[in-house]
Amino acid sequence: MVKVIASSLRKGNVVEKDGKLYVILFAENIHPGKGTPVTQLDMRRIGDGVKVSERYRTTEQVERAYVEEREHTFLYRDGEGFHFMNPETYDQVAVSEAVVGDMAPYLLEGMAVQLSQFNGIAISLVLPQRATFEVVETEPTTKGQTASSSYKPAVLSNGVRTLVPPHIAPGTRVVVMTADGAYVERAKD
Repeated sequence: MVKVIASSLRKGNVVEKDGKLYVILFAENIHPGKGTPVTQLDMRRIGDGVKVSERYRTTEQVERAYVEEREHTFLYRDGEGFHFMNPETYDQVAVSEAVVGDMAPYLLEGMAVQLSQFNGIAISLVLPQRATFEVVETEPTTKGQTASSSYKPAVLSNGVRTLVPPHIAPGTRVVVMTADGAYVERAKD
């Protein structure tokens, strides 16, 4: 365990509080016009998945746990959870549904992810910023729409709904942000 100031904590870091480990889901430094700057942390307890919110003064000391972060490759999903493989040692790790959470639809077979482990247990996952999916359903283009400002709803091959420009038709591969499913560009492949 290492003591660090609260303002240096980021999403995915693991901290110890009252003898329990928490993974940070969201970290924000707040600087009000008056008063002391604070760091707002939304965390999930690793043992049982309970979510908590904490506020610390930005200069307050917090216990940060040492976490092993390695690149892993996503293999498949089954009843046990999501299975990843370490490309160096070929060791496989099963990750629970709770750890993957709302990132599940963006996992593609063979995708390289950053997997954080504490004492051999997977605690958090970081996906690449962008992923490519096929548009399976979208509304037809309406005459008179301009490409600059209007978007239309579409359903991607992973089941996620997003907004795409009017020129995108079903069957087109598009690049989306894995954080929120927002359209980035038409795939170049």
